[in-house]
Amino acid sequence: MGELFKSSIFFSDQHLCHADILPPSEVRARIEVAVLNFLKNLNSTKPEISDLPLITRKMSNSRVSRGLLSDCTWIFLSHSFCTRSLMKENTAKSFLRVWKVMEMCYQVLVHEKKVTQRELFYKLLCDSPEYFASQLQVNRTIQDLVALLRCSRYSLGVMASSRGLVAGRLLLQKPNQEVVDCAASGFSGYAISGDLNLLETLVMKSDARYIIVVEKHAIFQRLTEDRLFTQIPCILITAKGYPDIATRFLLHRMSREFSEMPILGLVDWNPAGLAILCTFKFGSIGMGLEAYQYACNVRWLGLRKDDIEQLIPEESLIPLKPRDLQIAKSLVSSEILQDNYKEELEVMIESGKGAEIEALYFHGYGFLSTESSKDGVDSATVDCMVIRIAVLVDF
Repeated sequence: MGELFKSSIFFSDQHLCHADILPPSEVRARIEVAVLNFLKNLNSTKPEISDLPLITRKMSNSRVSRGLLSDCTWIFLSHSFCTRSLMKENTAKSFLRVWKVMEMCYQVLVHEKKVTQRELFYKLLCDSPEYFASQLQVNRTIQDLVALLRCSRYSLGVMASSRGLVAGRLLLQKPNQEVVDCAASGFSGYAISGDLNLLETLVMKSDARYIIVVEKHAIFQRLTEDRLFTQIPCILITAKGYPDIATRFLLHRMSREFSEMPILGLVDWNPAGLAILCTFKFGSIGMGLEAYQYACNVRWLGLRKDDIEQLIPEESLIPLKPRDLQIAKSLVSSEILQDNYKEELEVMIESGKGAEIEALYFHGYGFLSTESSKDGVDSATVDCMVIRIAVLVDF
């Protein structure tokens, strides 16, 4: 505690901008130091209310880290700060929200519990309705606290609410429990736990050759119902849309456990689909302090521009909305995105159209084809059996 007290109040003298995975006792110690230093400033000869220095979570403060011994690339945040101040009208409520959430997290840690963001929202809504009117305010404040204390949200006692599912050629075993065969989990798949500690301790075995990340739940269900993994030795995983933390964590864990297994992404051919793939692949700026815990080398399997030209009828293309164009322009301007991805985005922007995986229904139910690989999926391992997957859901 003495060493912590001597350090900067909120650790802003540390250059490495990442969120540590810490035991509850150390997180509590960081919170206690923050409170003690805040009170010390109030009781000084020149009392003042300390601003809260947070690592800036903006594109301008993001950088790219590329692994020297792997293909993995992820976003991280540089050493640039913004502040939450009680004395400024535009940040006063945000300042108070941080202290409220810090207090709540401290109580959770003292009682050795975990809470979801949703549970935290309802607790704060009841205790401080004037400060927490929406779930988004709670989510952003949790990220403020991560940026302040430099510890992961899970270390704060905030557990991920998982929507994710996994299926296929994967055996999972929780400590002291029976083995779960994900190939026998039916078309609904095996639900991914939101407990990251549990996911870290899972024993995994697989004879698969690929991991396929599927954007959409309906497509995942069709693939599992058709037992694609018996035709192509693979593990299927989905977050049912934009990826939650637990699904990203499990995928990252599998990428470490099965380091030679290519990870392939099957998403819609539109900016939102590519943004989902990029979140799995690089992480996000909003969670840039924790991206290294979740990023893994996902390769874009489809839909691709060639698929659109060869397999999708013009009538099935969907006009892009203003939000889609905004996402596309943001991705094109990003230094992290590779050139061939940017070229596809520029085609989307120029045409003003995109396509969903379901557009392949045009070719009939159960459509599945294989052809030569894209996106650098190494032909030495995949050439004779690479995947172009499109599966059609019966209406």
